[in-house]
Amino acid sequence: MKDLLVEPTRCLLVQPGFSSQSFWNYSEVCQFRGAKYPASPLGLMTVAALLPQHWEFQLIDENMRPLTDAHLEWADIVFTGGMLPQQKGTLTIINRAHDKGKPVVVGGPDPTSQPGVYGKADFLVLGEGEVTIPPLIEDLGKNIVSGEYESSLRADMTRAVVPRFDLIRFADYLQVGIQFSRGCPFNCEFCDIIELFGRRPRTKTPDQILTELQTLYDLGYRGHVDFVDDNFIGNKSKVMAVLQAIGDWSEHHGHPFYFSTEASINLAKEEELLRLMQENDFRYVFIGIESSDKDVLTQAQKVQNKGVSVVSAVRKLASHGVIAIGGFILGFDNETENTARNMIHLIQESGICMAMVGTLFALPNTQLSRRLKREGRLFGGGLTMVEDPGVDVDQTTSGLNFATSRPRTAILQDQLTVLRHIYAPERYYERVLLTATHLVCSHKSRSSFSQSFRLAWFFLKVCGKAGFNRHTGTLYWKTLFKVLMRNPKAVDAAVNLSAMYVHFSKQSDFVIRMLEEKVEYVQSYGEGNYNEWMLTRHTVGGTM
Repeated sequence: MKDLLVEPTRCLLVQPGFSSQSFWNYSEVCQFRGAKYPASPLGLMTVAALLPQHWEFQLIDENMRPLTDAHLEWADIVFTGGMLPQQKGTLTIINRAHDKGKPVVVGGPDPTSQPGVYGKADFLVLGEGEVTIPPLIEDLGKNIVSGEYESSLRADMTRAVVPRFDLIRFADYLQVGIQFSRGCPFNCEFCDIIELFGRRPRTKTPDQILTELQTLYDLGYRGHVDFVDDNFIGNKSKVMAVLQAIGDWSEHHGHPFYFSTEASINLAKEEELLRLMQENDFRYVFIGIESSDKDVLTQAQKVQNKGVSVVSAVRKLASHGVIAIGGFILGFDNETENTARNMIHLIQESGICMAMVGTLFALPNTQLSRRLKREGRLFGGGLTMVEDPGVDVDQTTSGLNFATSRPRTAILQDQLTVLRHIYAPERYYERVLLTATHLVCSHKSRSSFSQSFRLAWFFLKVCGKAGFNRHTGTLYWKTLFKVLMRNPKAVDAAVNLSAMYVHFSKQSDFVIRMLEEKVEYVQSYGEGNYNEWMLTRHTVGGTM
């Protein structure tokens, strides 16, 4: 093996693809805007910044273009990894790189949670890269050819590097991600974030965030920036300071960016935070709502959602120009026959258009998976591995990797009922109108001439796809007209949400077909037989 720290070294970073049918993979909508994929690969851009900077880097995102033999032949070393939905792709990349005689370094959340699945990798970099990549680099300098690097230490975010944003083509993505914090103060039973990053949020300084924004600005990027934090408001005093700093910077630079993020629902109680987010042009926030049933929230330890009116919270966000995206989960132990009906009512009444409805998945090394294992209910003894090459793991298509307390078919039928209702065209456009009616828009980020041209083309594309579709055409034009009459500043949001339905209608149809097959399979096999078979297996399949 060549001396990678002295000789010229070609480093290939490969982002494994996500399912083409994923809730988040709205590639067709991206194409309306001239892009190829929603989100940029922030993790690998950060890894590149942690490696020796005299190396030559190439980043391949399999969500946009295939990894070729030529890419692998070019490389001296390959870095890859990711989350559970990327497991199958990561393992394929390892095998392909080895076929070309290239060493492979693997890291990310799934390898950290279950390194045994990735035993074929030459190097495993577990935990946070800021802590475990330096010893890897040291060993590479010693010509060591394999190793596993892990540490219980947490990264000092105040010393975090600026990601190598220059390794991507901005036009390929709808949004570019940056990270402000890691960790979450809450204690949800099913969450792996608190296991990976801890319950004490660690943050970058305002100056670090401004440096990253300035880097993007200097590279010519303008538009949507997503804070990828799992809970942006985990440390409220720190987030207020960074928002104030961003506000001053944005004012000085002509507001080149608008923002989105993920936060806990208690954000709706923070008037000053919402005011600052509105001033900084935050337009979307993903919220893990999970369920409207208080007993479910209690068992799931989702205490931050108890005593909060989701409808009022969503309206509060809208009054500050923020559209709520909601995550919902079915399959908790103490659900009832009314759970699906309550969920449908909540989604429709709140007007959450983009509602991700999945089934509970016991992720590795979570409180949930540990409890289910103690109770003898966790399939495969806790090892989560995708065996079937035809299986795509995704929040909306996979789950229930344990013996459920309610009949499995009842839970799957509930998911079917919810999806069929909320993604029926009439119901979806009801929510578009409700959202647009309550949205108070005060956008500060303005489009350049070229961006305005692309937006005009985007509008025409949406009109063609939604406005002249036999299922949605009348609904689209009626909704657009009503928004123009009631709240013309929200027309842009209504068009964007209508565009998203082009994706959601197809994605929900795909999930519904999968669910119907699952129900038929479990019914034909027998619930007891199914559970007995799955409990005795060594690995967990991703489809049932």
